[in-house]
Amino acid sequence: MTGAKRKQKSVLWSKINTPHCEDFKQWCRRRLPILEWAPHYNLKENLLPDTVSGIMLAVQQVTQGLAFAVLSAVHPVFGLYGSLFPAIVYAVFGMGRHVATGTFALTSLISANAVERLVPPGSQNLTQQSNTSVLGLSDFEMKRIGVAASVSFLGGVIQVAMYVLQLGRTTFLLTEPVISAMTTGAATHVVTSQVKYLLGMKIPYISGPLGFFYIYTYVFENIKSVRLEAPLLSLLSIVLLVTVKELNERFKRKIKVVLPVDLVLIIAASFACYYTSMENRYGLDVVGHIPLGIPPPEAPPLRVLSAVITEAFGVALVGYAASLALAQESAKKFKYSVDDNQEFLAHGLSNVISSFFFCIPSAAAKGRSAGLYSTGAKTQVACLISCVFVLIVIYAIGPLLYWLPMCVLASVIVVGLKGMLMQFQDLKKYWNVDKFDWGVWVSTYVFTICFAANVGLLFGVVCTTAVVLGRFSRAKTLSIKNTKEMEFNVKTEVDGETLQQVKIISINSPLVFLNAKKFHADLIRIIQKEQASHQPLDETSKCEQNTLLSSLCNGTCSEEASQSCPSEGWRVVLDCSGVTFFDYSGVSVLVEVYLDCKSRGVDVSLAHCTASLIKAMKYHGNLDSEKPVFFKSVSTAISHIHSSKVRQLQNLSRLGGQSEA
Repeated sequence: MTGAKRKQKSVLWSKINTPHCEDFKQWCRRRLPILEWAPHYNLKENLLPDTVSGIMLAVQQVTQGLAFAVLSAVHPVFGLYGSLFPAIVYAVFGMGRHVATGTFALTSLISANAVERLVPPGSQNLTQQSNTSVLGLSDFEMKRIGVAASVSFLGGVIQVAMYVLQLGRTTFLLTEPVISAMTTGAATHVVTSQVKYLLGMKIPYISGPLGFFYIYTYVFENIKSVRLEAPLLSLLSIVLLVTVKELNERFKRKIKVVLPVDLVLIIAASFACYYTSMENRYGLDVVGHIPLGIPPPEAPPLRVLSAVITEAFGVALVGYAASLALAQESAKKFKYSVDDNQEFLAHGLSNVISSFFFCIPSAAAKGRSAGLYSTGAKTQVACLISCVFVLIVIYAIGPLLYWLPMCVLASVIVVGLKGMLMQFQDLKKYWNVDKFDWGVWVSTYVFTICFAANVGLLFGVVCTTAVVLGRFSRAKTLSIKNTKEMEFNVKTEVDGETLQQVKIISINSPLVFLNAKKFHADLIRIIQKEQASHQPLDETSKCEQNTLLSSLCNGTCSEEASQSCPSEGWRVVLDCSGVTFFDYSGVSVLVEVYLDCKSRGVDVSLAHCTASLIKAMKYHGNLDSEKPVFFKSVSTAISHIHSSKVRQLQNLSRLGGQSEA
């Protein structure tokens, strides 16, 4: 007996625990997408294209890493770390197979605001003689990367918190015009920040509202201080980059491997600067010493977190918005799905974990993702392979970049933003499709230019919401259905006269506080119009016949006969199939409409109502309990009206026969 009980308990225990084990495995697959695709990776078909794509991506990661680190106001070597660790973390947690995560121009620009504010260049003189044990860099450089890492850490924490709160569902507010305008405006800011390197000028750090215009004002006022060497080298670099990239794009089907013009330009410019001593002879700024290796992990300084909250929110929102747009674009192009909440987790962990390795804020970049498309990448293995080559640069090749001119690096940044700047062409599309979207694009771009990317993004979301609410509250709520179309859906015994007496009105939108009053006004307007125009002769004759019938009854059936007159009037069937959701105001106005129509002598029937709507209306108002109000379909309601009419006629004929007798 004891053994049987133990066996029964063991069976019960296994039944209880088996689903939990399976649920845990499914949860791991959802939260660690690498477990989903890595076991099924096809080495024969995918390894070669992923390797080629990884090598080309590594070139972009290295060049953009150096450039965006300078954009973030930190030492260039930290851009190499920012091209390594976020890519590894995203490959484990991210769902985008063609999303290249790493340093990003917009997040770097936002983080530069915190770095320049908390560790201004004026403090460099106090610490430039002191070197830390980390890579031999000065205290000034370590303080700056500490602020940038704190922005990355707090931004990642915000993204993880948004994942916990399941705020990925709110990404429908990030419409295409808002993302396009925000990224275009931010790209304009990035180009503006590189003007000092392109022209070889010494421009003080300018930020805050309208800082964009103050920078160009300063440039034009001090244009005489520009030396021609830097602008000429910048112009030559931009022309070379644009020309070769256009040729690569045009002939990418004929050539198997595109020319890595970024890498070629950087190597050539570094050697030319070294052999001609451009730094000393022409005063060109160069990248400088890049130390070898990766320092041990270290927690970002938590004491500055309260001072970088604004930049952290900007990094979290702007970085996620731009990255999600790329992930959704790649998923749509290559026929797979992306979970918005999982992307919050992936990018949040990329920022949090990387911040312990002296990384600036990260996100996905359009240029790198487009490079994965063009080179035929299949999976995130391409990003992992690129990380191997980035490691080689960090441990072996980095010091050779000492002589790289900053104007050449700025040219790489500007040309890399070409795709974002070309989004000005979207204005024509939005104007021809929807003028409101055009207005949202322009206003979001202006706010981004005048203030910052995060401000422009928030304004775009608010503006889009306001436009939607305004258009929703003014949209047409009702439409009158053609009764001829219903002849095929009702029973054959329903005659044409009944169909003529029924007005079928369809509710086209949900009933909420935004459109409840307009719905009531529209419906009452239709009813008044129908009452004014529907006093036909046959209706009058029917009432006269009923009155004559009443007199023949010698007063015994006057009440029944008098009630027949309004019953012969027209009826309203409300098709509620469009009421996908409602609130208290919507239910209130629907009950009010029903009672109002009843007082006007118009019978109202409701069709296609959900169970929750029926329950809410019964709870809210005193509806007729004697006759049915709710019907499964419009045809059922019309059939009920017809059968009620037949019964009334039978009663009248019976009363007429009794009076004759």
